[in-house]
Amino acid sequence: MNVQTFKLITMSELSLNAWNTFLANSPNVHLLQSGEWGELKSAFGWQAVRIVAGEVGAQILFRRLPLGFTLAYMPKGPVFSHQPALSPVEGSSVISDQFLAEVDEVCRARRAIFLKVEPDAWETMECDDKSMRIAKSGPAGVLREDFAFHASPHNIQPPRTIIVSLKGSEEEILAQMKQKCRYNVRLAEKKGVTVRAWDDIAGFHEILLATGERDVFGVHSLAYYRRAYDLFHQAGMVEMLVAEYEGRPLAALMVFARGKRAWYIYGASTDEERNRMPTYLLQWEAMRWAKARGCEEYDLWGVPDGDEETLEAQFTARSDGLWGVYRFKRGFGGEVRRAAGALDRVYKPLLYRVYFLRFAGRSNE
Repeated sequence: MNVQTFKLITMSELSLNAWNTFLANSPNVHLLQSGEWGELKSAFGWQAVRIVAGEVGAQILFRRLPLGFTLAYMPKGPVFSHQPALSPVEGSSVISDQFLAEVDEVCRARRAIFLKVEPDAWETMECDDKSMRIAKSGPAGVLREDFAFHASPHNIQPPRTIIVSLKGSEEEILAQMKQKCRYNVRLAEKKGVTVRAWDDIAGFHEILLATGERDVFGVHSLAYYRRAYDLFHQAGMVEMLVAEYEGRPLAALMVFARGKRAWYIYGASTDEERNRMPTYLLQWEAMRWAKARGCEEYDLWGVPDGDEETLEAQFTARSDGLWGVYRFKRGFGGEVRRAAGALDRVYKPLLYRVYFLRFAGRSNE
């Protein structure tokens, strides 16, 4: 059965418009739970299903596996109605039996081997014999052991990141950066680098391909970035910026924003004029764009998965994987954080074991 042809199965499943209406009460929901993100993934091999039960909802992505089975994935969910602003809260919002029953129904109807949940939470766990409590900045959820969730051996999104505070004046934001990074921002300006909004998706993709080959990371198709830009730009949730010197593009990025949060997810640079430090000014202008929209934090999206002490001890000697980007990102003076670990809810135990032997790691975004 083709996963793209599934119809609404439960009364709790929402259309895109209804989901966006539900999210209107939760302006600080993570980007990956936005309707636009679901539409983007639906155009490239996934199916987005949105469900709500009471005050809890989630956008679940389904991806086809061999023999008609699927992988179910809830990125940075679930969502709680009237989700508060970005500040630590006491207590928690409980994931109800009703909500989980709806989740199980849509997952089983689509022959999901398992559901992977990556909560919109930071890694602060309080465990006892009866429950696993996810404490986080924002609403918290309780996933009880009798709900059959367990810690997953595999994350899809990078678990560790750096969050830069955008509170205060621009001078205060600059002051929190490492001295060398702040110097490079000013140096780029002095050396004639300029940054502006850009809509040349093909040009952006060319830079991405060159960067991916140089730094050994995967790059989506041109159609993917064009669809991402069209969806989020129309909603006022993305800007593409380019750093130039004498009219030549040197680096570019897409900065996304929703509510009080902004994310740097896609970016690339050429090998030209690197002594002019274009990537530093580019990031600074992305932060300024996000701050002007009312964002209070900027997520640099992905550094090596080690504690800050390990990162600081090793970054000068390593350049493999995400180590090179950590050397760059650390300069902006943010706080290293680790997302709460992924949780799996298994529907077919034998196939779940087979999946991790053969397919885990291939579905990374």
